[in-house]
Amino acid sequence: MSSATSTLRTYNQLWADCHLELSRLLEEELPEEPLHPEMDRVVFFQRVAMLYVRYIQIFRKLNEIYDQVVHPQKRQFIHGILEGVMGRVLELKNEMVEKESSEYHYMDDILHDLKLTPGDLEIPIPRYFTSENDEEVQDRKMMAIDILNRLEDAKSTDADLEIPKPCDITSDNNEEDQERQMMFRHVQNPEEMTQDEAIRIIQIVERARKGRLRAHLQIMSKKQSVVPGAAAMESAAIRIQKVWRGHTGRKQAKIMRLEEMIFLGMVMDPNDEMPCPAEIAVQANEASTRIKQEEHEKDYQKSIVAVTNRMLEVEGPDMSAMMKDQIRQWFIECRDATGSFPDYPNEEDGGSALIFVEKDPQQLLEDMAAKNEEDPSKKAKGKEEETGQGKKNKSNDDEEEEEEGLKMLPSAFLSDLEVGHKTYVDFWKNRDESTNFVQRHEVELIKEEKRKDIEAEIRKQVDVEMRKELDEWRLEVDNEKGGKAKGNAKKKKGSKSAKKKKKEKDLTSERTFESLCEELVEEGLLKMVKDIRMLEYLGDYSYLGTTLRQNDIEPMPSLSDVRQVLSLYGILPLGSQALHEKAPLIKAILLAGPAGVGKKMLVHTICRETGSNLFDLSPMNTAGKYPGKGGLAMMLHVVFKVARLLQPSLIWIEDTEKIFYKKVPKEEKELDPKRLKKDLLKCLKLIKAEDRILIVGTTKDPMSADIKSFCKMYSKIILIPRPDYGARVLLWKELIKKQGGEITCKLDLSSLAKISDGYTPGHMVQVIQNVLTEQRVSQQQKDPLTAAEFVPPLVKIHPVLQDEEEALKNWYSKTPLGKKRIMLATGNEGEGVPAKGKDAKKKKK
Repeated sequence: MSSATSTLRTYNQLWADCHLELSRLLEEELPEEPLHPEMDRVVFFQRVAMLYVRYIQIFRKLNEIYDQVVHPQKRQFIHGILEGVMGRVLELKNEMVEKESSEYHYMDDILHDLKLTPGDLEIPIPRYFTSENDEEVQDRKMMAIDILNRLEDAKSTDADLEIPKPCDITSDNNEEDQERQMMFRHVQNPEEMTQDEAIRIIQIVERARKGRLRAHLQIMSKKQSVVPGAAAMESAAIRIQKVWRGHTGRKQAKIMRLEEMIFLGMVMDPNDEMPCPAEIAVQANEASTRIKQEEHEKDYQKSIVAVTNRMLEVEGPDMSAMMKDQIRQWFIECRDATGSFPDYPNEEDGGSALIFVEKDPQQLLEDMAAKNEEDPSKKAKGKEEETGQGKKNKSNDDEEEEEEGLKMLPSAFLSDLEVGHKTYVDFWKNRDESTNFVQRHEVELIKEEKRKDIEAEIRKQVDVEMRKELDEWRLEVDNEKGGKAKGNAKKKKGSKSAKKKKKEKDLTSERTFESLCEELVEEGLLKMVKDIRMLEYLGDYSYLGTTLRQNDIEPMPSLSDVRQVLSLYGILPLGSQALHEKAPLIKAILLAGPAGVGKKMLVHTICRETGSNLFDLSPMNTAGKYPGKGGLAMMLHVVFKVARLLQPSLIWIEDTEKIFYKKVPKEEKELDPKRLKKDLLKCLKLIKAEDRILIVGTTKDPMSADIKSFCKMYSKIILIPRPDYGARVLLWKELIKKQGGEITCKLDLSSLAKISDGYTPGHMVQVIQNVLTEQRVSQQQKDPLTAAEFVPPLVKIHPVLQDEEEALKNWYSKTPLGKKRIMLATGNEGEGVPAKGKDAKKKKK
């Protein structure tokens, strides 16, 4: 009980700290007086980067709180704030990219000022991306996974049923091979064996047994024939003593050296590497907390249904009667004020909700008349007046010089954060929870949340009844019929406008979702996702990035930078519907880098972290499938239709440069790799903000493609380099451990990282698999691993040379963002924003 109390108190305090920091950030971003534009680009970037780092710290804390708090209504509120903070992080990232013209940023000075480490800049990936999906979407995904597993099982059983055939030996006259062939044939078909053949097989086996026994007896006799003398035995004893004393001395010196290094803090204590009991207890507590979250959430959902039904039964009749009385009173007041009954408000305008606005009956009638009786001539005049005012304003703007400088782009999340913070201060901050120790839902909160929904539902029913009652009153009092023409006219207009909108043709309207999935799986277009986490993509922080940029040298990004950028551009928007709709929209990402840097691994990682389905539209995978223009259109239609139904979805195009070839090689002309080019660009335009679909292309030879078409297709181009020294040390260490190797002092990782410059993580994995066989792993206790063992297989692999990396950098400098970066570095863009109006015209002249 005490541990649960302390845990609750801890996360409540952490929650309060988050909102305290959030209030400070909101005060800076939403001041009473708007900030003046900043003239200095460096100062502006520092301000945006500082906000970015501080929001990331709030994001990390809120993610931890949301993961461990069990109160369902608290979690629902924290979820909204968490998504708002994530959205603001994405907006600030977009702001930094626009102002610095680079996808990668180095903020060593900010980390130093805030006393943070590079690890504090890591983007956490919320667990709810994969654990909290809608039931319908989850069922569809499970159906797709079942189809994939079923077809894979069928393929594996077909492979197992194939009987291995013996090798053909008709051309070989060797007797030994003939004997093996005979034995293999008789093992397969023992009934066909003759007596002579059986005797021959027994003779072969018996001769082999006698030969082995004879060799063993000869070895034993040689050992027994040597009888050592007294002098030889004494020298042998002395040698054994020397070896033993040397061994024990070295062992003792090694222990003393290790103790000294541990004492100095240069080496970690081996006992600390194993998880301590406290860590194990924390992990168990977190697991039990997640089980409680599921239980409390189920009870909360059941309670919502029960409370809503009960409120409809108990409070519903009273609400309905009160609304009817108020509407009848409004009828009478309007007739007394105007001499006739009013027209009932339409559902599109809000129905009877307009009646309960604090206005006089005359004002309400005037407002309704203004909405319903607008003349087209008045609208035209209004438009002319607006255009005239706009022209005047434009001329005034041209005459008056606009204020120059750099400004923050408008945010779609700050208003939500402000409202959420105010709700926390007013409601949750000082709430007494002494009676809710178990942290289950509160019924009163459900009533407050659902009362508005119930009122809206009852109001719709009341509107239907009161419209009929108003018509009856008109017939009885004024002998008039109810006015329905206006409403019908509106509906007709709406229907005309709806007809004008073109709808996409559904080429597979008669087919079921399951049949479409089966077709994609059979064609190899829908694939299984590998279980790879983003943390498994190893890479160290770039510690020289700031220094290089200060010396006007553009650094190559580190693998850690790549991991962070993909988390922001790929994982966060795909994982959350609200983020994808409101954050800057990214439809397609290109991963460019040499073979073996982990492009395919990153594709599977994005799918795994977001629960996305993987569709493969690679040129080599689609070659020969769905031939002709009609087949191509059908393939893309089915892929994008299923991707929308199974969203979030990721469409992967491996070797995407083939689609945008400058000139198709002769050996690939039959495959027609460029056939996807036009239709794929059309499909890209049809992806909207509400569609959680991301296209990811990977390429190892972007220079062979047309760069203009590349940049039209991919709005974000991420260059993945070969690993630097720090990343190579980390990769060797972790990959050797993963393969079953042990890191000892005899294994010089620093030297191994030095000589492996230019080799990619894929090369390292290949080398480690060649060295660390099962036999070598079993021999590590007697013969520890050394760096020299990894050199021979490493030499056989061709590394990524510096020239190849420079070619990639030169290609990237021709992309739109690369060109902006060069202009910014050379000072062509100037320190501030380009001048507008007359100054700009003078400069052009």
